Amino acid sequence: MFNLPSPLSVLDLSSFGVKQQVYVKRDDLIHPVISGNKWRKLKNNIHFFLNNSFCGIVSKGGAYSSHIQSLSLICNLKAIPCVILVRGQEPNVLNDILKQCLANNAVLLFLNRQDYCNTDYVQELISTNWPNYYFIPDGASNFQGIKGCQEIINELTIDFDEIYCEVGSGATVAGLASSCHGKQKVYGVVVLKGAENINHHISNNYFCLFDKPLNPNIKYLHQYHFGGYAKHSNELIQFIREFFEVTGIKTDPIYSGKLFYALIDQLKKNSNSKKTVIALHSGGLSGIPGYEKRYKLKLFN
Repeated sequence: MFNLPSPLSVLDLSSFGVKQQVYVKRDDLIHPVISGNKWRKLKNNIHFFLNNSFCGIVSKGGAYSSHIQSLSLICNLKAIPCVILVRGQEPNVLNDILKQCLANNAVLLFLNRQDYCNTDYVQELISTNWPNYYFIPDGASNFQGIKGCQEIINELTIDFDEIYCEVGSGATVAGLASSCHGKQKVYGVVVLKGAENINHHISNNYFCLFDKPLNPNIKYLHQYHFGGYAKHSNELIQFIREFFEVTGIKTDPIYSGKLFYALIDQLKKNSNSKKTVIALHSGGLSGIPGYEKRYKLKLFN
């Protein structure tokens, strides 16, 4: 069902003016829906659930979250009752991801943004209504999720100097950073606007979960969010199309498109570097049809 370990391929970016040796870790090929870091972060969480006496799973996510899409599918395949707390008011017309969650027999409960972000409110809501359900936080950014992302480094068959990934909830960048060795560096492309303090959140979360400090080998890049989460510009859309034409690799406007845009921009600015670089393609492509409908655009012909 899953293509693991995912392929590691040479990525020729010379037509973009990049001189360094670049590879791409194709986690987008793990599964058509449960791809990339979604499977990495959910795998150990599902194992933990199955090895304990929980009755179901409850999680959180935005209306366009590929996390809730992937989780609902896994739960449906394994006949696990699933409740999803969705950020924001219930729309008059459900988007494709929410429709897929319902088709996967998930229960959707919409919370206003204030309640959604109130940890005490959410905990009370869950303990009252689903007392024996296993809770997975946004993006599965918990102990099990980070442990799953640590396995990515173990699959790499080459020595490298830098690895690039997107940063949302922070589990992936924490998993990579805590598994790197020596002078290997992680570049985290932050897709959120106004998240300058996200490094403190990720470091504190890691320390609380693992009782040790996170390796300080991360450089967060905040200048490539293109307006914020799920936002884009014409420049980004044109880049996504050109990148596909040149490499044959599809990316999305929420995460991976911004990642590869940042990767190329950073490497061009450091063109004299002889370092070996890896880009982690974390999937998210299953959300493209809904994104295209939302913004009335077509990414690929």
